[in-house]
Amino acid sequence: MKRTASPKKASPKSRELTPDTDVIVVGGGLAGLTLAALLGAQGVEVICIDREAAPTTTKVGFDLRTTAISYGSHLVMKKAGVWDLLGDHPCPIKDIRILDGGSPMLLNFLSEDLDGEPFGWIVNNLDLRLALHKRVQSLKNVRHMVPALVSDFIVEDEVAGVVLADGTELRAPVVIGADGKHSAVRKFLNAPLHGWMYDQTAIVCVVGHENPHNNMAIEHFRSEGPFAVLPMSDDAQGGHRSSLVWSVEGHGVSPLTYDDATFNAALAARFPAEYGKVWVIGQRAGWPLGLQHVHSYTGHRMALVAEAAHAMHPIAGQGLNMGLRDIIEISDLFVAAKEQGEDLGSASLLKSYQQRRHFDNMAMMAATDGLTKLFSNRIPLLSSLRKLGVSLVQACPPARRFFMKQAMGTMGLVPDLMKTARTARRG
Repeated sequence: MKRTASPKKASPKSRELTPDTDVIVVGGGLAGLTLAALLGAQGVEVICIDREAAPTTTKVGFDLRTTAISYGSHLVMKKAGVWDLLGDHPCPIKDIRILDGGSPMLLNFLSEDLDGEPFGWIVNNLDLRLALHKRVQSLKNVRHMVPALVSDFIVEDEVAGVVLADGTELRAPVVIGADGKHSAVRKFLNAPLHGWMYDQTAIVCVVGHENPHNNMAIEHFRSEGPFAVLPMSDDAQGGHRSSLVWSVEGHGVSPLTYDDATFNAALAARFPAEYGKVWVIGQRAGWPLGLQHVHSYTGHRMALVAEAAHAMHPIAGQGLNMGLRDIIEISDLFVAAKEQGEDLGSASLLKSYQQRRHFDNMAMMAATDGLTKLFSNRIPLLSSLRKLGVSLVQACPPARRFFMKQAMGTMGLVPDLMKTARTARRG
């Protein structure tokens, strides 16, 4: 039986209509477009509903952030046909240095200890959006509807769908909510949302520096919040750059209000001396930080992926990476179902997705939340205990290797991707 989120009713002919596509993806951000590209590359028909016009989302200044793409996530991007479109823009992370307050280096992860593979890459969100738009436009079985606004949802026994603001109705066996923290799909499902704010704001910007970063990522845990310096590719003139994610407490004067000279002085006081002179490049922006999660990612013929289902502190740079793990899992289920002539929106398929992703996401959110609370405090006893714990990890090669694999995002990744990567390395 058909039901919608509002009293509005579809035409009497709606029951006679066949599905318009295999999967409807609501949300044309990084997660939604990646899912559309991944499915489209494997023969699944997709309609991706994107409320923002491409000239808006792909212009300089729309999104100042960069994204840390783990080694495992880059395999997902490769499978989607997106990675190679990024060219030489992604900057590899070869080493990771972890610091705590004013203490000397606590942890040092070296890629040479893991067969020389990068831990991941730092990619400008603008470059990633451009590559995703180019990829979905090249796929004949992906229909990217932009700009298009969803005003209502349809759920019937055999199909689900959306009603657009212009009255257009679209149906498919399943609808995926990839529409972010304020997901309309999640609200329609009435899925209880749990979480809290951290009283922290992440300040993001690009920083120029005198000396090369040598592909080093730095996570400096400070009492007011993490200070992360992430390597970026040099600019067109060969200037050295890094992306900054500076978490600051909500009270007091925000560095966002500083003039450039004051902001640069604050950077100089926090950057390692080896970078030489540092200065902010372009704009700065701030995002309030919090954690949110829904217990159930699914409803009747609907499912949530990425930040529509879970969002976490950027302390370990795992936000989009966890979303991509959702995406590879659900896309594999859809591809297998289509090949076998099965229902892509069946309760059993969506239950499998929930079971495969819920524990992994919960574990990562617990880890990032614990790290945030452990390191963002001024309690002397906790400070001593965490230094002891981290020093033990540094001294224990198996433990250090475990955490390095976590940073690479390869633990628990679907086996076929890892097999493909190993084959490529041997070749």
